[in-house]
Amino acid sequence: MDVQEIADRLEITDLLARYSRAVDSGEWDLLDEVFSPEAVIDYRSAGGIRGGLAEVKSWLAEVLPHWPGRLHLIGAPRIVLTGDEARVSAPFTDTLAPTRDMAAADAKGFLHGGGWYHHRLRRTSGGWRSQELVEEQSWRTAR
Repeated sequence: MDVQEIADRLEITDLLARYSRAVDSGEWDLLDEVFSPEAVIDYRSAGGIRGGLAEVKSWLAEVLPHWPGRLHLIGAPRIVLTGDEARVSAPFTDTLAPTRDMAAADAKGFLHGGGWYHHRLRRTSGGWRSQELVEEQSWRTAR
C-alpha cells in the first residue's frame, strides 16, 4: 500500500464517520460533506425512500426526530479503490430510541437493526464524496 492509498482509506473511513454523526445528531447539512450534490440515496430496504440528497435530507429531518436517541455503528469497511473511484461496503448496526432518557430494557418504541451500507464514491476537489448509497437492511427488531 502506498501513501496515497493509505490517505484515501483514512479519508473514506472519516466520510463514514461523518455520515453516522450526521444521522445520529440531526446535523443534516453535514451530509453535504458525505454526498455529492447529485448523489442518489436508497433506503428502501429499510422502509425508507430513494431520492436525491436534498429530498433525503428533508425526509430524514421529518422522520428521525421520532427517535431522538439514535446510534449507528459502522464496522470495518471493505474499500476497493480504482483511481478516483471507490466501492465501499460496510456493515452497520443501529438503534433508534424514543427517548434520550433512561428507559427500561423492555420499554416500547425501540428499533434495532443492521445490514450493509454500499457506497459508490468519487474523488472530488473537496475530497471523497458518495455518488450513491444503497442501504441493505439485513434485520430489524422493534419493541
